[in-house]
Amino acid sequence: MFLLFLTPAAAAPVWKAPDKINFGELAVLELREDDPAAPTLPRPPLEDRVGPLRIRAMEPTRDGRGWRITVQALSPGTALISAMDIGDGRSTSECRIQVQRTAPFGGLWMAIGGGATNDLPAIPFPWGWASLLLSQPLLLIAWLLRKWLGSAPARTRKRLAKRFAKVWPPGKAREELDQAHALGRELLATVKGEAARAWGPKELKAHHLDSWALWAEALDQARFGGTKGNYPSAQALMTSLEAASESSKNGKGGSA
Repeated sequence: MFLLFLTPAAAAPVWKAPDKINFGELAVLELREDDPAAPTLPRPPLEDRVGPLRIRAMEPTRDGRGWRITVQALSPGTALISAMDIGDGRSTSECRIQVQRTAPFGGLWMAIGGGATNDLPAIPFPWGWASLLLSQPLLLIAWLLRKWLGSAPARTRKRLAKRFAKVWPPGKAREELDQAHALGRELLATVKGEAARAWGPKELKAHHLDSWALWAEALDQARFGGTKGNYPSAQALMTSLEAASESSKNGKGGSA
């Protein structure tokens, strides 16, 4: 009991802190031992928080009697730093700091915390600038597509012409005559449209397709009269069709 009376009372390290700090801003707290007879303070047993405040930096004071702790408040209200045992038998005092709200009530606390509603807004994709970069390739693609679509009738006509050349002039069999007739009508439709499928010799002559008028007459004689007509050559038919196609492109097609 006597020894207890002789032992001096342990000094209590104290906090030196501002009365108020702003929400989200950095502030400096000092934990000091003001009794010059007391030993220096060891490093406080702190990791990432002191009370509700986030620790951003920690360093000893210049005189070696305490520690400077840089903190950041991420919630408004009263920040309570409870009494803390620093590990050598001494305990700190309690500290209360008011954290002032710096954003309007209900407003967003951007980039500080508080949930998904406080995230920074996403940066929109720069469609305007991207469209400038993409305009040239898109124009090229559109030109190629237009050219490809524009040449589709010519490609179809070329394929049909190869098939037609294999069956013209036809033999005496009705299947051969019907096949030559069907392919010929397909060829006419690629140049003069669907109406050309029903044109007779008179309409074909009116559209300057004289060789095709002979083709129609000869096929009618062979299919329905049983007599072989005077077939025009495949070359004459193709030449007439190409001339009609060029005339339609130049806007000079029409009936006589």
